[in-house]
Amino acid sequence: MLKKIDHIGIAVESLEKAKYLFEDILGLKIVGEEVIEEQKVKVAFIPLGDSELELLESTSPTGPIAKFIEKKGEGIQHLAFRVENLENILKELKGKGIRLIDEKPRYGAGGAKIAFLHPQSTQGVLIELCERG
Repeated sequence: MLKKIDHIGIAVESLEKAKYLFEDILGLKIVGEEVIEEQKVKVAFIPLGDSELELLESTSPTGPIAKFIEKKGEGIQHLAFRVENLENILKELKGKGIRLIDEKPRYGAGGAKIAFLHPQSTQGVLIELCERG
């Protein structure tokens, strides 16, 4: 079902400050940025081995990342797993009693189809399932 860790989403107040840490201090390389209007977020991508880090900055004070930071502060916001056939996996998980945030896949960063599982069903961790081309 789960193929690998696709990415780790990290909520940040400022991509500029985060770039300083990840690029200048840690020596990693941001390879692209994207704004996802629907989710009110700007994303920066940092490849790391077989997966990547996604730095997430809210584009609106009412966006989910802004709300996350307000409640919990900056830090890991979600863990994403790569899957195949996302629609079938969502049906299977729902049948097993997992609470879904997304009943159907939606558009995510990097052109992926994504869906989130509710943390109340996943030991308090926001899990994203991610299907790519």
